[in-house]
Amino acid sequence: MLKTISISALLCLFIVQANAQGLYTPRDIQKAFNKGTRDASGKPGKNYWQNTGNYNISITLTPPGRTVKGTEQITYYNNSPDTLKRLNMKLIMNIHRPGVARFGSVSDDYMTPGTQIDNFDIAGHKVNWDNAKISGTNQMVGLKTPLMPHDSVKMTIDWHFDLSKESGREGVIDSTTFYLAYFYPRVSVYDDYNGWDTLAFLDAQEFYNDFNNYTLNITVPKNYIVWSTGTLRDADKVLQPEFAKRLQQSMTSDSTIHIATPADLAAKNVTAQNETNTWTWTATDISDMAVGISDHYNWDAASVLVDDATHRITSVQAAYPDKSEDFHHSVQWSRNALGWFSHNWPGVPYPFPKMTVFQGFADMEYPMMVNDSHEEDLTFAQLVQDHEQAHTYFPFYMGINETRYGFMDEGWATTLELLIGTVENGKQKADDFYKKFRIVNYINDPSTMEDLPIITPTSELRQGYGNNAYGKPSLSYLALKDMLGDAVFKKALHTYMDNWHGKHPIPWDYFNSMNTGSGKNLNWFFNNWFFTNGYIDLKLESAQAVAGGYKISVANVGGFAAPFDAIVTYADGTTQSTHATSQVWEKDQKHITITIKASKTAKSITLDGGIFMDATPADNKWVAK
Repeated sequence: MLKTISISALLCLFIVQANAQGLYTPRDIQKAFNKGTRDASGKPGKNYWQNTGNYNISITLTPPGRTVKGTEQITYYNNSPDTLKRLNMKLIMNIHRPGVARFGSVSDDYMTPGTQIDNFDIAGHKVNWDNAKISGTNQMVGLKTPLMPHDSVKMTIDWHFDLSKESGREGVIDSTTFYLAYFYPRVSVYDDYNGWDTLAFLDAQEFYNDFNNYTLNITVPKNYIVWSTGTLRDADKVLQPEFAKRLQQSMTSDSTIHIATPADLAAKNVTAQNETNTWTWTATDISDMAVGISDHYNWDAASVLVDDATHRITSVQAAYPDKSEDFHHSVQWSRNALGWFSHNWPGVPYPFPKMTVFQGFADMEYPMMVNDSHEEDLTFAQLVQDHEQAHTYFPFYMGINETRYGFMDEGWATTLELLIGTVENGKQKADDFYKKFRIVNYINDPSTMEDLPIITPTSELRQGYGNNAYGKPSLSYLALKDMLGDAVFKKALHTYMDNWHGKHPIPWDYFNSMNTGSGKNLNWFFNNWFFTNGYIDLKLESAQAVAGGYKISVANVGGFAAPFDAIVTYADGTTQSTHATSQVWEKDQKHITITIKASKTAKSITLDGGIFMDATPADNKWVAK
């Protein structure tokens, strides 16, 4: 036992030392390690903290009117060691204001006056607020009494805004169908490595939120159904008995229950027949709330087992117009996806009590919600839904800072999209789609912006944002999976996820957790994929017959440590393949000589990266003379 403990201690020491060295760490990130809020083992440091809040929000809508009126009470908890003299408020709806900075042009239908604050009190003191002078998505608010460490402050905010006629991530779907997201004033993240998150929302890069507790009351006219993040309270108060019964039946049903059909909706007998109904939703330890409402959307639901150990099941629901054929399959697609993600990759039980897919125009993820477009191609529709639901884990289970590190969530969703797509559609079809949709444009675009290191903060990217957030990091995760093997890779991934779910990881926490979880120093790999201007471009320089095969010389022109197959073709047309993982590049990332198997004299040898597409495939082949 003593010997085992000593060896384990030495291994841990080696990993910590390796993690502390070898990777570029910016000065602000290094300060977090120095302060003990982050640890070289990959775990949160002994001094780690994060702030949180309790939000009690009540909103009123009267479609087809687009005005949303809200009031909220916030109790904000300062768990940091710092005295806060001001709070930064996020006002995402101000993205619709004329003159606000955006990454692209917008139509007149996109424009609104943004968030209008009608009253703002902090700790009983009225805040002097002038809507005409506040136009951005951030606003600092001074505190009359500083918020001390480990203390809290209460706020009351009354506000209203008009939904945008042009629906994207949120807005008007049709005259009586609305989708609300990022709709309420909130306190932005104050974290251990950056302080206040003051990066503006520019309608491209995404979000970064605290884990909060919510009570959300939504008052709408009768005959309007509400879907939301969280758990519906007192369904029998807002639904007629038959429909409350169907909803309850769906909670344990494998088969799709049609809670509200076109006939039911036409008869206007689904909801309680009060002039207005208030739907109350609650959610704890969640990063945001989203809402869909409609008076004519179908409502389907079923359930799926997500945790074998606890026998926990999750409700899966869908809301959509009856004419959309793809959404008629949505509930069963959700059952398949959430069950597969829970039991395979990432192999972590779906963490929430519900998932609702709502038809809009966004192809966007929200906690417990997806807003997806209608698609004629059912295979593509399922893939999009899979991708958005994969985001459950990144950024919602793991509190990812998408604004700065988009690759920490989009790269994983893209990876999970491929893995589940392989099961649903077969390897060839899934790989072909992945290459066409995620890789081919990137690898054939030699622009400087496309070869910026993945670690480049997402907030600083424009042209290169898409590939740096989606395809390139996904390739790195898949290359690492291929190199470590499924068992070790999953162990390392679970180490990372166990360390940081419900918290705010940064890339160095991922690198360090994967090192610790795998028991290997992978810094050479992370440095290659995340910190260089590499791309995938191998060149087969020569091949020489040796005993049992061929010795081949391969130059790494592009620099990325990509895996490949060396395929020997014989005169009779048969082939033999040798797979090389990224491990072959550990010692020399510019040039390698390896021996591949061959049972006969080769006619030709070709390097084939599969989904790791090569920028110049013409030089990947050697032909015998």
